[in-house]
Amino acid sequence: MAHVVTQACFGCKHTDCVVVCPVQCFYEGEQMLYINPDECIDCEACVPECPVDAIFHEDNVPDEWKDAIRLNAEMARQCPQITERKEPLAG
Repeated sequence: MAHVVTQACFGCKHTDCVVVCPVQCFYEGEQMLYINPDECIDCEACVPECPVDAIFHEDNVPDEWKDAIRLNAEMARQCPQITERKEPLAG
């Protein structure tokens, strides 16, 4: 089981969650972050750090964002890893 970044992250891309991840399982897309489900250890450290409440355990992803489970798995393999805090996107 893993945690998932949902569409609530789209367009803001806060990185507070990235710096608390003990296994560095976050990956950076152009508009949002992704969690690699094969690397996530389900520690939940990232959940309270997300200022837009975009991170959920995969069993608790709201129905309207269920496609984020597949999207995280796909995009984490295509995007570069992120391990440091960056400025969020404007807006």
